[in-house]
Amino acid sequence: MSEGAVIAPVRKLVHVRAPIDHAFDVFTRGLTRWWPHTHGVGRKPIEKVLLEPKLGGHWLEIAEDGTATTVATITLWEPPRRFVMLWQVDAQWRPDAAMRSEVDVQFVAEGPDVTRVELLHHKFETMGSEAGASMRRDVDGGWPGLLQRFVAEAERPPASS
Repeated sequence: MSEGAVIAPVRKLVHVRAPIDHAFDVFTRGLTRWWPHTHGVGRKPIEKVLLEPKLGGHWLEIAEDGTATTVATITLWEPPRRFVMLWQVDAQWRPDAAMRSEVDVQFVAEGPDVTRVELLHHKFETMGSEAGASMRRDVDGGWPGLLQRFVAEAERPPASS
């Protein structure tokens, strides 16, 4: 672990043309619909990605053979306004329960049909200075595209019956 130096947090913000409940639900329960299956930390092809919607729940990658890999653990669960998770992935993008960077996602209603989503990924220094700096660079470049995928899914019109 690094002593002293703090690595700057990554902050991202998007606006979603959707009510807060819907935005929160798509981000959490709908994760497999917008998170790309090609960005896995497990070593096997991914079938789905899911978030167990509860305190102590996990962000899981489920491989085609049914193997579950934990990516994160929920440490705060306050639907539909906020959740926080420990990101348990090392700088080589392998699962590691000892990793403790943190992702804090807040949802703020800016009207009945507009939600601001604020993502803070921080505490990279808990990984050590080099590994933390590497993870920070990776997520700073990765979260914008992922959040755009989320926005597109959250704004998708409901399927016709």
